[in-house]
Amino acid sequence: MMKVILMEDSVKLGKRGAVVEVKDGYARNFLIPQGVALEATETNMKVYEQHKKKNERLNVKKKEQAQELQKELQKMSLTIAQEAKDDEELFGSVTAGDVVAALARENRQVSKESVLLDEPIRKLGVYPVKVRLHPEVEAEIKVWVVKK
Repeated sequence: MMKVILMEDSVKLGKRGAVVEVKDGYARNFLIPQGVALEATETNMKVYEQHKKKNERLNVKKKEQAQELQKELQKMSLTIAQEAKDDEELFGSVTAGDVVAALARENRQVSKESVLLDEPIRKLGVYPVKVRLHPEVEAEIKVWVVKK
């Protein structure tokens, strides 16, 4: 058995930074070559600590940037024009991709996965849409769906 330091979260083995004991072959043939783990030597423990501090600094910087973007987005109101029937029901729907495209027109770049829509919008109206900018930071945007 070999002790390794996990460099990434693993469902089966544990959280990043945990020192776990695994079979030698699993460590040498999979975990270490894939960059998922390091052998738990004194030198590697120091390397991991340096790596951890660097990641913490980067995470703090990314969180600050996300908070700045959050302040900007909270003030925004997006308008998305869609074809609609007389009873205000849309032909089609407004999806996360449509919200991303509307944000791009406002020079704000977010990924489609970060737009949190429970289900596509199918009627005209005003909807609050959450956008996850960082694991700890979310913004809520007002989306106006209007008739084209």
